Amino acid sequence: MALKVALQMDPITAVDIDADSTFVIGLEAQNRGHELFYYHPDDLVFEDGRVMAQAMRLELRRELGHHCTLGTPELVDLSTLDVVWLRQDPPFDMAYLTTTYLLDMIHPDTLVVNNPTEVRANPEKLYIAKFPDLVPPTLVTRNVAAIKAFRDKHQDIIVKPLYGNGGAGVFHVKPDDENLNALLEMFLGGAREPVVVQAYLKDVRQGDKRIILVDGHPVGAINRVPPEGEARSNMHAGGMPEPTQLTERDLHICHTIGQDLRERGLLFAGIDVIGGYLTEINVTSPTGLQEIRRFDGIALEEKIWDAIEAKLNAT
Repeated sequence: MALKVALQMDPITAVDIDADSTFVIGLEAQNRGHELFYYHPDDLVFEDGRVMAQAMRLELRRELGHHCTLGTPELVDLSTLDVVWLRQDPPFDMAYLTTTYLLDMIHPDTLVVNNPTEVRANPEKLYIAKFPDLVPPTLVTRNVAAIKAFRDKHQDIIVKPLYGNGGAGVFHVKPDDENLNALLEMFLGGAREPVVVQAYLKDVRQGDKRIILVDGHPVGAINRVPPEGEARSNMHAGGMPEPTQLTERDLHICHTIGQDLRERGLLFAGIDVIGGYLTEINVTSPTGLQEIRRFDGIALEEKIWDAIEAKLNAT
């Protein structure tokens, strides 16, 4: 069954073909005979009751410096497509939210991955609050007194922006660090959102495990080890990937959240686990597919498309 598939994402001409997950998702779709379109979120158009995009036909190839060919922009009614991928990177701001409102208008008649309503309702650093037994001590607030009381209780803490990504703006504040006040002035003075404060997990030195779930089922994982002198394990921040295995605790976490992911239509998710604690549930633009394949030889994009095609065949 040939499908019409659109990738809504940041500029595809600039992706790293050896690391980008959306690239291999698109390449797998093409290998299955599906017709690809690409558009940037800025190219969404709502007019006369229709959700459209100035989209271009897309051809992909794993060829460095020549990985994509784009056609002439054309106004495409997204309701005429079979699948639209919501894959632009955060920040999870009003521009991002607006794309979910627009895509709500075509989903589920056109399958949007992930479900835009649930992406909007479940920001990754807040989604974990639905599973308090799985997460480390966590505080979300703008109240400085509450943050200082949390630090007094837990001593060693992590402070990070609520809607950031890729490890940007993540600070490890040690018990003797005198910079907390200045840090909060910077965070709270520069944005209206709360911050996230978590108890520091020393096990992060052994790595931050990224586990990929497809339709609520764990299908692969990779460990990301922070470099020396760095608190962040994100690969954007220099984290080194290494192979890993799922523990009984990891499987318990996946089983606990898997049904919720399925019910919400969050077909492709990436969770972060440190020392047996769930720290984030990534549903906006999860990554890690290519790194897992290099270590384990598993093409997770195949499992993703198997799940999508099964959903479409069932309707």
